Amino acid sequence: MRKAIHLRLFAGILILAPFAAMAQNAELQKVLAEMDTASAKFQSAQADFVWDQYTAVVQSHDYQKGTIAFRRVGNATEMVAHVKTENDQPAQKDVLYKGGELDFYQPALKQETILNAGANVERYLTLGFGGSGKDLAANWNIAYQGNETIDGVETTKLDLTPKQGGNNQFTHITVWVDSKRGISLKQIVFQDSGDSRTAVYSNIKMNSVPASTFTLQVAPGTQKVRK
Repeated sequence: MRKAIHLRLFAGILILAPFAAMAQNAELQKVLAEMDTASAKFQSAQADFVWDQYTAVVQSHDYQKGTIAFRRVGNATEMVAHVKTENDQPAQKDVLYKGGELDFYQPALKQETILNAGANVERYLTLGFGGSGKDLAANWNIAYQGNETIDGVETTKLDLTPKQGGNNQFTHITVWVDSKRGISLKQIVFQDSGDSRTAVYSNIKMNSVPASTFTLQVAPGTQKVRK
């Protein structure tokens, strides 16, 4: 008798599983459609951030805090971040992505380092701000993981693995997306080593970032190094 009950329960689970998968897929398609709508309206965004770099081998956390901004220029995305503290100690650093280059400015060292960013940078930048659902589905395998509330905002949790041309430095990325605004409030990048990098965004303001924000203010006498 007990065996028969267990068999009926198992059969019931098998019957319900496809319906659950269909419901999840419908929710995911809804989120992607909302991201498409938000992306069409996206011009710029700015936010405060906390970055947490976790190193598994020594079980340590390194925290950076500051501000970040994104804007769309034609089909391209620009980003500027101003790191203000590291582990609550003053540590000013600026990072600018613009025109396919990454520009690192360290005022304390009076040094500016410019690097060719490579082809995939914007694919990762738009995970957080302004990316469309269509582009997300084209570049990533997406696992829908339900809804969570962050800072009073309902977000959708998505786990992403790259489809092609993946970055060997990470295994997958989890994002918490406010699909109605087309932005993520939280991201975690997971690495094979067990290391991870968590980014949390707050005080987000939309479509009000001036163009001048995306030019670094470099002090006279700064050494420029191009690599």
